Amino acid sequence: MAEIDSNEVVEKQDVISTGNPEIDKKIADGLPLNSLTLIEGANGTGKSVMTQQILWGGLVQGYSFALYTTEKTIRGMLSQMESLGLDVSDYFAWGYLKIYPIQVEGAKMEVTLSKLFLQRLVDYIRKEKEDIIIIDSFTIFTIGTPHDDIFNFLTECKSLCDKGKTILIALHSYAFDEDTLARIRSIADNYIKLKIEQMGDKNVNMMEVIKVRGAKKVSGNIISFEIHPEYGIEVVPYTSIAV
Repeated sequence: MAEIDSNEVVEKQDVISTGNPEIDKKIADGLPLNSLTLIEGANGTGKSVMTQQILWGGLVQGYSFALYTTEKTIRGMLSQMESLGLDVSDYFAWGYLKIYPIQVEGAKMEVTLSKLFLQRLVDYIRKEKEDIIIIDSFTIFTIGTPHDDIFNFLTECKSLCDKGKTILIALHSYAFDEDTLARIRSIADNYIKLKIEQMGDKNVNMMEVIKVRGAKKVSGNIISFEIHPEYGIEVVPYTSIAV
């Protein structure tokens, strides 16, 4: 896994680097601060690993993070990142990274409860002092939730970004119909889609950058990658530009 060059860190304080130069090139050298990023994909496409890559890259740059996770416990998150060669335990110990596990297993997400969850979540985000907030994954909050409540939550997040927050949200494509996804995507400043495609005799993870705020040309940028247990994301030579 390539590390961030210390000279680049000084020059790129207006963006969040992933710490991987090949991935950064596809997202206009990094995700802009004070923006709302949507990372979308099906199960197994690498959404969590991609958010962890961004988390690690940003921490190395000197940014602080608050991570709201419905996927892992604190110990589980730190252990997984260490196993991928993205050890952030020191940043957690020093207070640069806060992890908030959200355990909703067994809860019946009725309309009233899901709406309350979303309101509490945005209230916490509003109060956060950390530079960057990550929600992985947002899908659990959408079960049984009216679409208007989801749109209102994302619009509030966008408003907070306009006022100085930086928010990344990972979600599963299957949770929404195409019309709803189109509206969600339109709210976000940056939109990255992950998928799996068959290349020859094996499946390869693909990342397509649909839009990045302020970038002149990123639509259609595609990068293929594999996830290795010991060093995380490795870009593989199937990269292409969609026409």
